[in-house]
Amino acid sequence: MALQPEHDCALCPRLVEFRVQNQAKFPDFHNGPVQSFGSLDARLLIVGLAPGLKGANQTGRPFTGDYAGDLLYATLLKFGFAEGNYGANPHDGLRLVDCRVTNAVRCVPPENKPVGAEVAACRPFLQNEVAAMANLRVVVALGGLGHNAFLAGLGVRKSDYPFGHCAVHAVPTDDRVLTLTDSYHCSRYNTNTGRLTTEMFETVFETVSAQLAN
Repeated sequence: MALQPEHDCALCPRLVEFRVQNQAKFPDFHNGPVQSFGSLDARLLIVGLAPGLKGANQTGRPFTGDYAGDLLYATLLKFGFAEGNYGANPHDGLRLVDCRVTNAVRCVPPENKPVGAEVAACRPFLQNEVAAMANLRVVVALGGLGHNAFLAGLGVRKSDYPFGHCAVHAVPTDDRVLTLTDSYHCSRYNTNTGRLTTEMFETVFETVSAQLAN
């Protein structure tokens, strides 16, 4: 049961072509599928969209090296889901606590926009990850794509669980019910336009903390 794609994964031709271009332009970058960060024993899983070109695609760790990571990891530190200091590089010593971070698509897509076939190709990795997390109780979806990818992996009807910021859904699986909590993605675009504020993002994790305390 593969939880992560190989570094030379060839499932998505467009993403492979983009990877080869980036290997030539940025030879010191990670330039490959980005593995999840955090323990499989965690009760909380955060599902993002895809690695950023000069964020996780450069550093090899989800949400590390771009603005989205600045907001995400500061929030996780504030709410006790991380320890240490976030230094925007994979050697900063940051440790996640009862939390795991992943992406629906593991390779950086052009213009940060994966197509449906690429999301579908990566779906088995997310499915296997969820299945392997025996203690998993809460999933935070950052954006509609992460929300839909998680639901598609479970094989449930997406129309029964509409995406909305801070929306909470009880989603049945074969062996348990998982709590899906939605947030607008913590991207620079969303924060610059006011679609997502720090306070709005922190409200999501206040909700998650309460869910895990029950």
